[in-house]
Amino acid sequence: MKSRVVDRNSSKSEIAEKECRKKTFKSSPWKNPKLIIGATVLCVLVFCTLIGQFIWDKTLVNVGSSPLNLPPVGFEYRKQIGTWAHPLGTDNSGRDLLTLILVGLPHSLGIGFVAASIGLVIGILFGFSAGYLGGRVDDVIRLLSDTTMNIPALLILIIVQSVIPNADFFVMALLLSLFAWQSPTRVLRAQILSMKHSDYVKLAQLSGASDNEIMFKEIMPNLLPFLIAQLTAGTSYSVLVLVGVEVLGLGSQSKPSLGITLNNAINSSAILRGMWWWWGIPTIILIVVFMSLLLISVGLDEVSNPRLRNQ
Repeated sequence: MKSRVVDRNSSKSEIAEKECRKKTFKSSPWKNPKLIIGATVLCVLVFCTLIGQFIWDKTLVNVGSSPLNLPPVGFEYRKQIGTWAHPLGTDNSGRDLLTLILVGLPHSLGIGFVAASIGLVIGILFGFSAGYLGGRVDDVIRLLSDTTMNIPALLILIIVQSVIPNADFFVMALLLSLFAWQSPTRVLRAQILSMKHSDYVKLAQLSGASDNEIMFKEIMPNLLPFLIAQLTAGTSYSVLVLVGVEVLGLGSQSKPSLGITLNNAINSSAILRGMWWWWGIPTIILIVVFMSLLLISVGLDEVSNPRLRNQ
C-alpha cells in the first residue's frame, strides 16, 4: 500500500516537473516571433544561394553566356518568352540574373558581416573601456566616436573608391568597418555605465578580480544577446552603404554583386526599356534581406530588454 502511494506521489511530481519545464520553455525570451521569423527568412535565403552555387551553372554570370534580354519564366518581352534555362531572365549583356543573385548576395552579405564584426570588436574594446574605466579614457573615446560619427560614410567611401577603384573583399570590409564601430561604442558605454554598479560587479571587485576579468568575464556574458543585435544592425548598415557605393558605379567590378547589378540596370535604362526584372528582382531581394536583419535586431533587443517584451 505504501509503495503505491509513493509511486503516485512520484508520478505527480514528475508530471508537475514536466509541466514546469513546458511553461519555462514557452515563456523563454528566445521564442521571440520577430527573431524567429527574421532568422528563418535570412537563413533560408543564404542557404538557397550557397546551395544554388553548387547546383546552378556559375559560368552564366559571364557576359555573352546567355541570350540577351530574356524575361523571367511566364513573361514575354519583345516577342521573347522566358525559359526555365534562365528562370529570372537575363540582362542586355547576356548574363543570367539568377546566377548574378546567387553569386552577388553572399558576396555583399559577407562584406557587410566582416565589416560589422570588425566594428563590433572595436566597439567592445572602446565601449567597455569608456564605460567601466571612465575618466580621461571615457573623454577621449567619447570625443573620438562623436567626431567620427558625424563624418558622412558614403561621401568618404566615394572619395576612397575613386582612388582605389578595384578594392577587394577585405579592403572593402575594412573601409566599411571604419564607420561601423561608433554606434556599438556609444551604446555599450551606456550599458556598462548602468551595469558596473551591480551587486555581482561589486562582489567581483571585492574578490580581487582585475578590470579585464570583470569587463569580459562578468559583464560581457550578460550582454551577449545585445552584442548579437549590434552585430546584426552593423551588418545591415554596412550592406546598405556598400550597395549605395556600388549603385553609384564605384564598387569593384571584379565580382558580381547586387549593387553592381542595379548600377548596370540604371546605366542601361532598364526602367525606360521595361526590363523590370533586371532592377526589380535584386531590389526585392535587398528589401527582404534588410527586413529580416531588422526583425533579428529588434527581436534580440527584446530578448535582452524585458521592458521591450512587455510593451
